[in-house]
Amino acid sequence: MKIVILGAGQVGSTVAESLVSEANDITVVDVNTERLKKLQDRLDLRTVAGNAAHPAILEQAGARDADMILAVTQSDETNMVACKLAATMFNIPTKIARIRSADYLSHPEIFNPENFAVDSAICPEQILCDYIVKLLEFPESLQVLEFADGKVSLVAVRAFHGGPLVGHEVSHLRTDMPQVDTRVAAIFRHDSPIIPEGNTVVEAGDEVFFLAATENIRGVLRELRRMDKPVKRVMIGGGGNIGRRLAKAIENKYEVKIIEYNKAGAERLAAELNSTLVLAGDVTDEELLGAENVSEMDVYCAVTNDDETNIMSSLLAKRMGARKVVALINRGSYVNLVQSGQIDIAISPAQATIGTLLAHVRRGDCAVVHSLRRGAAEALELIAHGDAKSSKVIGRRVGEIELPKGVTIGAIVRRDDRPGAAGGLVKGDGGNHDYRVIISHHNTMIEPEDHVIVFVVNKRLVPKVEKLFQVDIGFF
Repeated sequence: MKIVILGAGQVGSTVAESLVSEANDITVVDVNTERLKKLQDRLDLRTVAGNAAHPAILEQAGARDADMILAVTQSDETNMVACKLAATMFNIPTKIARIRSADYLSHPEIFNPENFAVDSAICPEQILCDYIVKLLEFPESLQVLEFADGKVSLVAVRAFHGGPLVGHEVSHLRTDMPQVDTRVAAIFRHDSPIIPEGNTVVEAGDEVFFLAATENIRGVLRELRRMDKPVKRVMIGGGGNIGRRLAKAIENKYEVKIIEYNKAGAERLAAELNSTLVLAGDVTDEELLGAENVSEMDVYCAVTNDDETNIMSSLLAKRMGARKVVALINRGSYVNLVQSGQIDIAISPAQATIGTLLAHVRRGDCAVVHSLRRGAAEALELIAHGDAKSSKVIGRRVGEIELPKGVTIGAIVRRDDRPGAAGGLVKGDGGNHDYRVIISHHNTMIEPEDHVIVFVVNKRLVPKVEKLFQVDIGFF
């Protein structure tokens, strides 16, 4: 696929790195020549220096025969203009824009074909905010990701000494919870993946990924580890785009304090937020954290624009008694360093948001992609099309499908037309039908139009999975 990426910032660079490794033809455009040089030294791609909203620069970048344009510069306006040019001058089929302004996002008609022609508007800040909100809802988890419009969730937890499942086989889950169906999709032990069988024994320190219907998550978590006390008090370090969105999203549910360094910014926050206590100060100020009782906080979230500040303030909050600390860290090498230390959860903004972009790049009908373990693994929601003759998966039991080693089919979301079936809209369905969640087992049969949740322990296996779900040309 020929892809033009506009913007070589954190999001653009991460997307470029991910897509280059999958044999795509990538061109990156940015005004910063130094940034482009670093990218080109590291990756096998083309670069063009210039303004992404200028037709001549897009022409130079190869827009004439591009399959997709990803406009992820820091400027919403540049991104929207670039998408409009991509549609009217270059007829590029897929146009994705990064949009940060809530004002633009609240008027989706702006993105219609007759206006700015943006096929998909993504807001990394909002994706991150939603991501953190889920972690607050399930404080025992390392990651909570949704599929099929929230019907199925993939949850990562750390097994610990004395935990209910530690020292037991995975099959114990079914014995202890006969009423709840769940599937352990993968276990990572010392950063190495294990595809679990029924007799796989969970060890302390394992990172366990399980799939279940969203309504059953809390019950499964109870089996995997002791339940943490519910979150009541949250302190947010940093009142920028992400901090402000997060405070707005949670202030009606939790007691929230937010610290913003810039005094004018703090005043704007105070006027905008309702019940959140806004403090002007430095998030690494030990006296301020002490005075504001950081020791009584259930969660401290460091979400400033500076990695070092987030790391230091999180470590300080943890040392002073905060129960759980979450740090936003842009630099990938830092994430790997701090994740297993005193910082409970280190979030890479680029990795948290890249899945939204990857869903448009994946071949076959891919509804959702989630990037896992700092980009090493992936979970995909693929829609099975065709029939038993044209498809390699339809009409076959899961145990009969030739899955590459390291790939697990974890769950299926299927249209359910039984009277009184509970359900709702599934993305891409086009109608308000009822759906049910089926946790996959060896003898589960895949039917046409099933939404199949697939866990891939190594992203190098993704092309094989895509090929598996592609329909033979004869079907059309």
